[in-house]
Amino acid sequence: MLKDFSLQSLFMGLLTAFVGFASSFAVVLQGLKGVGATDFEAASGLMALSVSVGICAIVLSAKTRLPISIAWSTPGGALLATTGVIEGGFSAAVGAFIICSVLIIIAGLFRPLGRAVASIPTPLANAMLAGVIIGLCFAPIKAIGFNPALGLPIILAWIIVGAFKRLFAVPAALAAFVLVMIFGVDIPADALDSIAQSLAPPMEFVMPVFNLQALISIALPLFIVTMASQNIPGIAVLKVNNYDPQPGQLFATTGLFSLLAAPFGGHAVNLAAITAAMCAGEDAHPDPKRRYWAVIVSGVGYVIFGLLAGVVTAFVALAPPILIQAVAGLALVGAFSGSAVAAFKDPETREAAAITFLITASGLSFGGISGAFWGLIGGGLMMALTSFVKRMKS
Repeated sequence: MLKDFSLQSLFMGLLTAFVGFASSFAVVLQGLKGVGATDFEAASGLMALSVSVGICAIVLSAKTRLPISIAWSTPGGALLATTGVIEGGFSAAVGAFIICSVLIIIAGLFRPLGRAVASIPTPLANAMLAGVIIGLCFAPIKAIGFNPALGLPIILAWIIVGAFKRLFAVPAALAAFVLVMIFGVDIPADALDSIAQSLAPPMEFVMPVFNLQALISIALPLFIVTMASQNIPGIAVLKVNNYDPQPGQLFATTGLFSLLAAPFGGHAVNLAAITAAMCAGEDAHPDPKRRYWAVIVSGVGYVIFGLLAGVVTAFVALAPPILIQAVAGLALVGAFSGSAVAAFKDPETREAAAITFLITASGLSFGGISGAFWGLIGGGLMMALTSFVKRMKS
């Protein structure tokens, strides 16, 4: 393996880890807190996810010699942020994470379930994702309304840097957030001591609680968005770059690492979709057989970032919540626009997708079950009715 290592892969791996962590850790923290996690439990979840992502990436890429990038479920984090605290609190959410992990493993090992997930109409899956994300995408504008002096620098950094290099837009917004915190927010004198005390890796075991509301409100929607928005596109990115992995084995492995992270607050580990293109393309190395080293390096980077999750969370906790929500929202703008275009592209399914989007985006729960689940049900019923009427007419 050492003969395949290169400086080009080293650079791309480090860049991938930085972009992957910096661009969406805010979404993870917001999501975990959204379902009832304390600051320390959220830090533990972030650490568990980052370390699991890193080790999973190293294991899979070293074993297969393929650039199989791994990430946490960013859409899943956005879903959690809009779900709210359910009966049983964060313990019930952790129970749902475990169920989701088991479903991912089964989807990898039991082909009919994997095919069933893949057969969910793409417009509806994208409409649900767009509905889940849109709430956080409003946060940057709300941040300006909260305090223009604090919100505008973050958004302007994202816009200006993104105009030149979209890949660095969110890291630039994160850098602006740090500067705003240093120069614009009144940080208590003892805050640095608190951050220094957070150098030890945070780890909090959460005893899971299992109930029906958690299953339907969190586990099933999280499983669907993780498979439809991360795992399946992750396989597609690899195939576009002329790699032909075994999807079932990869899904099952990510499900296993999700299961390991869940008791410590991690929601889902999965194949990367966006950063996957960085390690699978020519920028990682001209020789396709040597690109797997970029993923191995990125895995090491994720592990290091994970061990520093306590410091990251302690620093973020000092900020007005709307500012970290703004960074999270900017990180999801691309995902929202892509999912919205895909959801409403086909005129025949546009109304069904609109129903899914509107129910999901409403944020309302019926019978204690989140809108994401009902959005899929409503859109599916509309699609079935439209198909039935068309057959009747013909």
